[in-house]
Amino acid sequence: MTRIWDDILPPPDREVYRLAGYGVRGGHGVRPALLVIDVTHVFVGDRSEPILDSIERFPNSCGEAAWAAIEQISDLLQVCRERGVPVFYTKGLEQRSPVTRGAWNWKKAKGAERKVAGDPGANTIPELIAPAPNEIVIQKTKPSGFFGTPLASYLTHLQVDTVIVTGGVTSGCIRATVLDAFANNFKTIVAEEATFDRSETSHKLNLFDMDAQYADVLGVSEVKAYLSEVSQWTS
Repeated sequence: MTRIWDDILPPPDREVYRLAGYGVRGGHGVRPALLVIDVTHVFVGDRSEPILDSIERFPNSCGEAAWAAIEQISDLLQVCRERGVPVFYTKGLEQRSPVTRGAWNWKKAKGAERKVAGDPGANTIPELIAPAPNEIVIQKTKPSGFFGTPLASYLTHLQVDTVIVTGGVTSGCIRATVLDAFANNFKTIVAEEATFDRSETSHKLNLFDMDAQYADVLGVSEVKAYLSEVSQWTS
């Protein structure tokens, strides 16, 4: 089976993981929820364009890769809404200050702060995948959608046993969210084409590592097939 990371991961490395027992399919449960992580104009820009053009106005943008993923997220949203599967979004905190930024104060060059910081629309979710009235948008200050937020509590309340993770960026907020989902003992799926990163290499390597240890990285078509088998949700 060909995987997205095959062209950058040497066969000896893959063999080490195989012999160590990593990469076993974790499977999925019967009550999933869809997580849309940090898909705001801050990280995707305002249109599909090459990343070097997009970051002129949106320094954190992932360019065309993000918009390709947005199309896939839109498809998954449609299926989830038809099946009554709950959807949660995350985005950065609206009110930013040195205190809420915390460690970002010394890990992100101040000169590279988003040029659109004063634009009230910068932290909004693109219209194509905008939340429905009953869907919750969680604000966060750190990469994980779980850290310092009520997300785990909401999922527990709904008796969710599986989370499907989408959005960006793969090496940052996606990975952090996946690790915390794993730590909270949720079965975890990463929808491959519905995630994005500013670096193709980082995207592929992190998908490999998450698939090896913390989640099942599945194609969007596989995720849709799983969702189609889920019993209609009743809250």
